[in-house]
Amino acid sequence: DPKFDVPLLVAALRTPAAYIGVMGSRRTHSDRLARLRKAGVDEPALARLASPVGLDLGARTPEETAVSIAAEIVQHRWGGTGRPLGELTGAIHHGITP
Repeated sequence: DPKFDVPLLVAALRTPAAYIGVMGSRRTHSDRLARLRKAGVDEPALARLASPVGLDLGARTPEETAVSIAAEIVQHRWGGTGRPLGELTGAIHHGITP
């Protein structure tokens, strides 16, 4: 909802969060960025926003969309490629630390 986007995202961008994903279409995100710029948010902060959010898994249901978003968060955290493991060579898991 546009009336919540700006204040909530301004608050999120003030945190050290490593990932800030925002749902919506590319057009919605473009409009959102314009509102954030008008509110004084600078370009480096805007670059922290991930939108459209999620990986292209072919999701059709809300549950599948949630999986695609969770997958993007894991990819961001650990630096994965997002490619199928069957297409890759070498070790599947790299430097696992709790």
